[in-house]
Amino acid sequence: MSIKRYGAEKSGAGGQRLPFARAVEADGWLHVSGQVAMVDGEVIEGGIIPQTHKAIENLIAILEEAGYTTADVVRCGVWLDDPRDFWTFNKIYQGYFGENPPARACVQASMMVDCKVEIDCVAYKPKS
Repeated sequence: MSIKRYGAEKSGAGGQRLPFARAVEADGWLHVSGQVAMVDGEVIEGGIIPQTHKAIENLIAILEEAGYTTADVVRCGVWLDDPRDFWTFNKIYQGYFGENPPARACVQASMMVDCKVEIDCVAYKPKS
């Protein structure tokens, strides 16, 4: 089995190196670490709507870097800071995952400062 790790570069607050890979690929499976609405090491402002878009865009950027698309995603995990954001999150999420969404779990969890949502995923694409 081959394993490929995608970046553990400086991406945390203040440019610190985070102690995990953004994603790990093994035999066609891609496990993407939890993504938040972070730009240049800082969580963006504006609440659940812009944070959901940015977190999913960050997730998609990693999928694309590894050669996957949202159609390859088989499962997502979602953490929401405020359960009242559930329906707003779902509407935005559906816009990215369309008519054939992956399996998903969504729970409430206390998040890091100012963070409203975190999302991770597992994708699969057979290797030729």
